[in-house]
Amino acid sequence: MTQENQTEKKYPTHTIYFLTDKKDSDKKDWNKAGAAWIHADNDGMNLVLNIFGQQTPLTIRKYIPREN
Repeated sequence: MTQENQTEKKYPTHTIYFLTDKKDSDKKDWNKAGAAWIHADNDGMNLVLNIFGQQTPLTIRKYIPREN
């Protein structure tokens, strides 16, 4: 495990959006729903979704099959 400087601010690497239909248009409105940060090992991401006024943290990891 590597040690990182905890005072260094980490900015999101991705922005999360949800799309809604625009009235009288074929285009969609892009609504910001949160942010994501890629893990240092590049095998996952931390997400924070802003839903209904609450921040919901999620973690996504690459699927690695287990050997039996």
